[in-house]
Parts: sequence; structure tokens; C-alpha cells
Amino acid sequence: MNILGAVGGDDDGDDKEKEEEAERERLEAIREAEERRKEKHRKMEEEREKMRQEIRDKYNIKKKEEVQEQLQEEPNPLMRKKKTPEELAAEAEAEDEDDFTKLKNTIETQVNELKSQIESKCVMQ
Repeated sequence: MNILGAVGGDDDGDDKEKEEEAERERLEAIREAEERRKEKHRKMEEEREKMRQEIRDKYNIKKKEEVQEQLQEEPNPLMRKKKTPEELAAEAEAEDEDDFTKLKNTIETQVNELKSQIESKCVMQ
């Protein structure tokens, strides 16, 4: 029998519940703070875009669409789709092939140089 239980306290259950509730509250506070931060930045960006548009209108400048398309494709590089082991293996194989091709080309170049040197020294009649 547990000594704490014999004394009359089952504090373990209450402590765990309190800790879990505190953790839930902390996570909720973090989530709310993140939402407020995102909303603040969204409003700031809207104001900036409004100012940019006023400048564009004043000086008859056309808006660049290419930059926005690029930003929409990959908003956060850290959140991109992870590559599968098969994709990683294919990339490694392609790199190896590239290295092999470079080595092959280097060897071919050296062989051709030696061949031309030998042909220049040997005169066939």
C-alpha cells in the first residue's frame, strides 16, 4: 500500500489533472497569440499594398505579377513536401551519373590529347 494513499491524500490524480488543464490553457494562449500576430501582419500588409498601389497609380507603374506567382507557389520553404526515399535515391543516382559523366569526359579528353601527341610524333608513310 502506498504511504501517501494511507495518509489520506490522492494528490497524484488532482496534480495530473491540474497540469493537463494548465498545458491546455498554455497551448490555447499560444494559438490565440499566433492568430493575433498573423492578423496584425495581414492588416499591415494590406496597408502597405494600398500605399504601393497609390504610388503605382501616381507614376503609372504596372504591377509585377511574376513576383506574386512565385511567392504563392512556395510560401514557406520549411513547410514544403518532404521527398520520399525513392526520390532521394533517384537524385543521388542522377548526381552519381553526373559525376561519372564528368569523369568520362575528362578521360576522353586526356586520351584524345595523348592520341594527337603520338600522331604528331609518329609520321606514317
